[in-house]
Amino acid sequence: MSQFRALAGILRSRGWQCLLLPGGGGGGGPACRSVLAGSARSCFAGPSAPTAVNSSSSTSSSSSYVEEMYFAWLEDPTNVHESWDTFFRHAQAGAVSDGAVEGPPSALLQGRAGHQTPSMARKVVEDHLAVHTLIRAYQIRGHHVAQLDPLGILEADLDCFVPSDLITTIDKLGFYGLDESDLDKTFRLPFTTFIGGGDTTLPLREIIRRLETSYCGHVGVEFMFINSVEQCQWIRGKFEPPGAMHFTSAEKRTLLARLVRSTRFEDFLARKWSSEKRFGLEGCEVLIPALKMIIDSSSAAGIDSIIMGMPHRGRLNVLANVIRKELNQIFCQFDPKLEAADEGSGDVKYHLGMYHERINRETDKTLTLSLMANPSHLEAVDPVVQGKAKAEQFYRGDSQGKKVMSILIHGDAAFAGQGVVYETFHLSELPSYTTHGTIHVVVNNQIGFTTDPRVARSSPYPTDVARVVNAPIFHVNADDPEAVMHVCRVAAEWRSTFNKDVVIDLVSYRRFGHNEMDEPMFTQPLMYKQIRRQEDVLKKYSDKLISEGVVTLQEFEVPEVAKYDKICEEAYTSSKDEKISHIRHWLDSPWPDFFTAEGEPKSMSCPPTGLEEGVLQHIGLTASSVPLEGFNLHPGVSRILRGRSELVKARQMDWALGEYMAFGSLLQEGVHVRLSGQDVERGTFSHRHHVLHDQEVDRRFCVPMNHLWSDQAPYTVCNSSLSEYGVLGFELGFAMASPNALVLWEAQFGDFHNTAQCIIDQFISPGQAKWVRNNGIVLLLPHGMEGMGPEHSSARPERFLQMSKDDPDRFPEFRGDFEVHQLFDCNWVVVNCSTPANFCHMLRRQVLLPFRKPLIVFTPKSLLRLPDARSSFDELSKGTRFKRLIPNEGPASENPQQVKRVIFCTGKVYYELARERKVLNLEGEVALIRLEQISPFPFDLVRSEVERYSNAELVWCQEEHKNMGYYDYVRPRFLTVVANQKPIWYVGRDPAAAPATGNKATHLNELRRFMDTAFNLGVFQGRKF
Repeated sequence: MSQFRALAGILRSRGWQCLLLPGGGGGGGPACRSVLAGSARSCFAGPSAPTAVNSSSSTSSSSSYVEEMYFAWLEDPTNVHESWDTFFRHAQAGAVSDGAVEGPPSALLQGRAGHQTPSMARKVVEDHLAVHTLIRAYQIRGHHVAQLDPLGILEADLDCFVPSDLITTIDKLGFYGLDESDLDKTFRLPFTTFIGGGDTTLPLREIIRRLETSYCGHVGVEFMFINSVEQCQWIRGKFEPPGAMHFTSAEKRTLLARLVRSTRFEDFLARKWSSEKRFGLEGCEVLIPALKMIIDSSSAAGIDSIIMGMPHRGRLNVLANVIRKELNQIFCQFDPKLEAADEGSGDVKYHLGMYHERINRETDKTLTLSLMANPSHLEAVDPVVQGKAKAEQFYRGDSQGKKVMSILIHGDAAFAGQGVVYETFHLSELPSYTTHGTIHVVVNNQIGFTTDPRVARSSPYPTDVARVVNAPIFHVNADDPEAVMHVCRVAAEWRSTFNKDVVIDLVSYRRFGHNEMDEPMFTQPLMYKQIRRQEDVLKKYSDKLISEGVVTLQEFEVPEVAKYDKICEEAYTSSKDEKISHIRHWLDSPWPDFFTAEGEPKSMSCPPTGLEEGVLQHIGLTASSVPLEGFNLHPGVSRILRGRSELVKARQMDWALGEYMAFGSLLQEGVHVRLSGQDVERGTFSHRHHVLHDQEVDRRFCVPMNHLWSDQAPYTVCNSSLSEYGVLGFELGFAMASPNALVLWEAQFGDFHNTAQCIIDQFISPGQAKWVRNNGIVLLLPHGMEGMGPEHSSARPERFLQMSKDDPDRFPEFRGDFEVHQLFDCNWVVVNCSTPANFCHMLRRQVLLPFRKPLIVFTPKSLLRLPDARSSFDELSKGTRFKRLIPNEGPASENPQQVKRVIFCTGKVYYELARERKVLNLEGEVALIRLEQISPFPFDLVRSEVERYSNAELVWCQEEHKNMGYYDYVRPRFLTVVANQKPIWYVGRDPAAAPATGNKATHLNELRRFMDTAFNLGVFQGRKF
C-alpha cells in the first residue's frame, strides 16, 4: 500500500476531511489548457466554479494528531506504525534543499529534529497529501478538459464547468493549500502514478505538466470508476509514462498509407457518384487505420477470427479497406442498370456484409474477418454479432476468447439512445453469453441526423452506458491520428489482457449531412461553417510527416496517392463488366460444407424423424432420474421425476418428455442443442426442470441431458437476463455460426416477443431474402386463451402469419417432395402442435432438413399437463414423421359422407372442441381436423380432407378474436383450395382491441358462446356466401 493510502486511511478515521478529497465526483468541464501551458478557456455562460477553503476548526484535532505522530517519530521511528515511518522519511527527503547532502535518514532527521516546528511538520504532510490528491484529480477528471473536439467549438462532455480541482489557472493551487511559490518545490510521487518515468520525485510544475500531457491533451481517459486496482494501474501505465505515445518512422508511414486509402476511397466515390447516397466516412477517415490497428494488435495476440458489426456510415470504406471486398464489386452496386439475380429482394449496398479470409500483412498470420449485414436500425446488429462470436468460440473450444473476438462500431447518438446497447453490455459478463471482451468504437459525429447532442442525451458523454460494466473509455480527438493509434493499441492490449469490454470514442465530425444529399446548414449552421473551413485529417497528417522529414512530398503524392487512385480507376473500369448483382457475393456467414459450391441444398428430401424404441427408453430413463450420487432433490422435483418414470413405463410422453426426446436424440446424433431465454432451465410453467439444484449444497446442480451418452454433443440450457431484444438477437447470431445445431429461444410468455420485434421484423423474417443468409433459429412462444388476461394469452400469431410470403390466391404446383419444396420456398415456418410426439418430430425435422428456415412455434400452457394431450411412443416409432395436418380420429372419418360439418382448428382449442363434441354426441356428424403447420399452408393435405368430406360445410374455429389469430391467414387459402365454390365459416371470439379479457367470467362466457356456435349445425343455414 502506498504512503498516501496508508495515511489517508488513518486520517479519515480522525476526520481530516478537508485534506482527503473524495475520489470521485466533481464538476465536469470542456476542453482547455491550464494556465501553466499558457492559455485560458471559454465556455457557455454559467457560474464559475466555487473555491474550496480549508477550515482551521475542522482540522485542528487532525493536525494535532499528525504533530503527535511526527514528534513521536522524531524521537524514535519505531514509536509509530511502519506506514507513518515510510511517509515521514519520504516527506523529509522531499523537503531537503537541492544543495543538502543526504546522510542516513535517521541521522539526518535526528539532526533536523532540533529546528523542526509543529507548523513546519504540518506543512510537509499537507503539501504531500495535496500533491497526491492533485494527481488523483487529474486521473479522475482530467478527461473533462482534454482537447477532444477537432472543430474546437463543442464540449465533448456537454459540460461548461471546469473541475475545481484541476490546475487550469494559478489561483486553483489555493484549492490544495499551495501557491505559485510551491511550483518549483520537489515532491515524492505516489506509487499510483507513472508520470515520473524513472524518477521518484518531481517539481510540482513538472508534475502538473506531465499530468496535462497524459490526461488533458488529445486523449481523455475515463477509468477511475473501475473497481479493480490492478486494472487501474495497468491503464495508468499505458498513458502516464513520458513518451508513452511513441511511433517509429515506419509506423507513421504505415498510418499515412492507410489514411490515404481511407480518404481517397471516399473522394473517388464522391467524384464518380456525386448524387448517390453512400453514407461516407468524411470527417472520421481515421476509422480505417484505427480498425486496422485493432486488428493488427489482436492478431499479434493470437486472434484469428474477428466478427464485426456497424451502422451504414463508413460501411463501404470498411468493406473496401478493412475487409478487402473487391472494389469492382462495390462500384458495380452504384450502376442503376445492374440487374438483380433471382436470390431474393437484396438490400442497399451500405447494409450488406462480407466474409473474407486473408493474411494479415503486419503479423503474417491468417485472419478471418466477418462484417455482419445490418438494417437501418443502427444498433440492432450488436447482440447478433455477440451471438455469432460466442458460437464460434464455443465450437472452437475457445473458452477464454483468445482466438475469436468481436468489434462493434457505433454512432454517438445511437450508442446513447438505443436501449439494445445496454442490453448487449448487460450480457457481456454472463457465463453463457460472454464473448470475453468486445472492442467498441464510437464514431462520434457530435450530432445525430439533425439533432444536437445537447438535446439528444442526458449523460455527459455518449459512451457513459459502458460504465455499468466497468469498461474503460478512451476519448480521442480523431484529427490526431497518432493519438488514435495509441488508444486503439491500448484497447486491443486491454482486451487481450483482461478479456473485458473497452470503448474508444472517436470524437470527430460529419463533413456532409446525414447522407450526401442532405443539407446540414438548415439545423447546424455554425458547426457546418466551421466544417467547411476544416482541413481533412490526411492533409494535416501528411503536412506533419513532411515537416518531420518522415516522408517527402513526392513520396506522399506518387507512391501513395497516385497508386491508390489508379487502383480505384482500374476497379471502376472492371465494374462496368458486371451485369448481374449476386447477393451471395456479400454473404457474411457461409456454410461451405452444408451446401453445394453454388450455395444450393445437396438434396430436396427429408428423412423420417422417428426413433428406435431403445433410444426412447434410454432418454426417458435419463429424464426421470438423477445421474449424480448423493444429490439432494427438492421433494416436488422428485415427484415430477417419478411421474415421468411412470409415463415411460407406460410408453407415453407428456410435453416435457416429448421435448426431451427431441433434444436427446439430436445430441446423440452429434447436433448441439442450445435453449436460452427467461427461466428456461426450470420452465415458466415448472414443467421442464433441465437443471436440477441440490437443496443442501449451494451452486451444485446437475443437467441430466448432458449425461445421456459418452460421445454426445453438448447441451446448453441457460436462463437469460430479463431481455428479449438483446437475447433473441444473440441467439439469432449464435444460430448463424453453424447449421449443425438446434438453437432455441423461449419467451417467458408468447406476447413478450414484441419487445424483440426489431429482430423478428428486420432479421428473422426477411433475412434470407435480403442477405441470402439461412438461419434455423427456433422461437418457442407460449400461447393460449386461458383467462390469464391480455398480457399472458396471445403470442400474436397474426403478426407472424402476415409476414409469411406464400401466395394465398395461387394453388401451388405439386412436385417432388411437396412438403420439402414448400418449406424451401418459404421465409419461415409457423406451427402450433397439439401433441408431444408431433412437437418432437417438428424439432427433429428442423435439423434434418437440407436447408435452414426460422421456426415459429406456439407452445401450450395447460396442455403441458393435460392427460388427453399425451402421446404414445408408437407415434415416435421408427419411420414416422411430422404431421402437418392431423385428420379426424373417430366415427366421422369412418363414414365421411354422413358428416355435416368439418371444423378445422389448431392448438389447444382442439381439446375443448373434442370434449364438447363428445358431450353432445356429435362424433359422427362433426369432424375435427387440426392444422399443425399453419405456414406454409398445407394445401395438399387440406384439399384431400375437403374432398373426403365433400358434403360437409367447412368451419374455421379459433379461440382468438376474429381480427387476431389465424383466420385472416387461412380464409383466403381455404377459398383457393375450394376454388371459391363454398365458404369457410368463422367460429370464435368477436373482434376486439385487446388480445384477451382480464375477467375470468367473461372469458368463460366467450368460450361457452363460441362452443355453442361450433356445434349448432343450423347456425349458418340461409347465410349468403
